[in-house]
Amino acid sequence: MTNLTIIQQSPDPEQVAERSRTRRSIADKIRGMGQNRIGALLLLLATVVAILWANFATASYEAFWETHLTIGVGDLQLDFTLHAIVNDALMAIFFFTVGLEVRREFAIGELTSWSRALVPVIAAVAGLALPALLFVLVAMGSGYKNAWGIVISTDTAFLVGALALIGPRVPGRLRVFLLALAVVDDIGALSIIAIVYTANFTPLPLAVAAVGLVGVYFTRYLPSGRGPVYATLSIIVWLAFLASGVHPTLAGVAIALLVPVYRPDRRDVEHALELARTFRQSPNSEYARAAANSLRESISINERLQSAYAPYVAYVILPLFALANAGVVLSPEVLQGAVVSSLTWGIVAGLVAGKLIGVFGSAALMKITGMGEFGPGLTLDRIAGGAALCGIGFTISLFIVDLAIDDPLAQNEARVGVLAASVIAFILATIIFRISDAMHTDVDPGQTLLRPVDPKRDHIFGSPDAPFTIVEYGDFQCGFCLKASGSIHEVYEELGDRLRYVWRHAPLTQYHPNALAGAEASEAASLQGRFFEFERGLFTDQEHQRPSDIVRLARDLGLDVDRFERDLTAPEVTGRVQDDMLDAEAMGITSVPTLFVNGRRHTGPYDAQSLIRALSEGPPEATPEPQHPGG
Repeated sequence: MTNLTIIQQSPDPEQVAERSRTRRSIADKIRGMGQNRIGALLLLLATVVAILWANFATASYEAFWETHLTIGVGDLQLDFTLHAIVNDALMAIFFFTVGLEVRREFAIGELTSWSRALVPVIAAVAGLALPALLFVLVAMGSGYKNAWGIVISTDTAFLVGALALIGPRVPGRLRVFLLALAVVDDIGALSIIAIVYTANFTPLPLAVAAVGLVGVYFTRYLPSGRGPVYATLSIIVWLAFLASGVHPTLAGVAIALLVPVYRPDRRDVEHALELARTFRQSPNSEYARAAANSLRESISINERLQSAYAPYVAYVILPLFALANAGVVLSPEVLQGAVVSSLTWGIVAGLVAGKLIGVFGSAALMKITGMGEFGPGLTLDRIAGGAALCGIGFTISLFIVDLAIDDPLAQNEARVGVLAASVIAFILATIIFRISDAMHTDVDPGQTLLRPVDPKRDHIFGSPDAPFTIVEYGDFQCGFCLKASGSIHEVYEELGDRLRYVWRHAPLTQYHPNALAGAEASEAASLQGRFFEFERGLFTDQEHQRPSDIVRLARDLGLDVDRFERDLTAPEVTGRVQDDMLDAEAMGITSVPTLFVNGRRHTGPYDAQSLIRALSEGPPEATPEPQHPGG
């Protein structure tokens, strides 16, 4: 090994005694797991209640959901059963939230970049086609081969909830993969419902719906009062879909795709801050209302609606749907018929085997051939577990049972198949994840740098071919990251081009509200070749990193500010930061700064002398330093 000169420098006592190791989750994508877990449990509970109710009080169950409600004035009346209200009206809200998620993913999410979307998109398409093919082959003699739509879709609520309950130890990147896959899966399912399961089509009402949808699009330009206009037009569009013969739930999707989605604009954020400052200086109702409206308007309508409706969908609408549709009668006759029914076995084969082989097989083929982008933590064994979970069809599967099959006995056999497939898929995924975790017990991912340094990808200070490497996962608003970077630069002054220093992002957004914006801004600056100059500028003034401060720094550095502001929301910028965060989550990084010296995690002091010793001798044994909240 190259000889190193040890800098004779006393460790900073404050650095050793007070170094911050803030404990929190790095990956923002897993923050919603609590809600998803509770929603999945409520969905499961409603399913159990529906089955018990349907079997112990069959007449009561059927009579309740066939109760008629009439709504209208004079001769204009609509007559619905409770079952139809759940399936046609409440489920339109569910499909509306699905449409919002689809719109968001294609506008600012995982599906904005083809290189990032390639793997989940191809896996989703294979996971749509192969189940349908298996169903047709198995159920061909049942007379219901047209019901192949039952096996095409994955229940996203159960998928995410189950992943939270039984998933692998570091599910962050797998969860992102499965959510992107589920979006494409939903697009396929919704398209098939519209094309295959639409009967008695009447075109004239759709013309009315089209006019209403045009109104929905242009409502975004109203200066105020958009909420009532959106609500009125949505009801008109829903009624027009109902009259046309196209399933009215698809009205929710059509409306959602026209709702604007965008990242917060810097000027809107600054305006909101100014109004909030004015209210603080002179608190009154007028300033409070102006500040609240400005803050609300800085967030896109899409994201506001997702936040508003998500709890109602998870805690009310989906459990009600399960209660109304999962009430399969499990009499000996029904079970005996299901055991020998090619319809039931076609559903089980399509959901369990079709989803597993389609999703896992296509992903494995892409990984072997080098197609697409697989990050650390997205291993084939974990993809296999996720592919098995995709066999939980449930919500849309039960929904299509009602559309594709008229005979009550056959509907019961199909529901038995859906429930059995969901249970089998859950058990199979649990087994795969447990085997996967057991396979990785001999490797501690937290001690080894999972993503090797790549000169084409990483931000490297120093020679790309240097024999010594320090990788820092940090946060531009963390004072201790500033100290660590200072120490590393001292090491570089001593070693010169024998050291390469690599920065990767792990913003602690819970404690540093501007940290994520700073990380994305540095990536935007890197597109103009000024990453490390921007890094030093952010570290120089950690207290002032609001949007206007970031733009001013770009201007001071001589960047093309117009291009810089456009790049702040570019997929390659936001995706790069998210990749670093998911890598950090996969390695169990819960605090910053976290340093890797020659690929091994560094523990103990990070003054220049200690780092040079670690470079020459390996990580020193050290007593863990005190932990403090904040960075």
